[in-house]
Amino acid sequence: MDGFPPRPTPEQAAEMARRQRGRNLALILVLGALAVLFFAITIAKLSQMG
Repeated sequence: MDGFPPRPTPEQAAEMARRQRGRNLALILVLGALAVLFFAITIAKLSQMG
């Protein structure tokens, strides 16, 4: 026993990669929406000042 976990099968590796891509896409969408929200709030506040 070498202390390392067993390697995933090719099918398991493909499934893990698919799930990771899905999580990455969700994170990109959330961060993008947050950036757009901050931008919109900033524009709204600047337009009230002027």
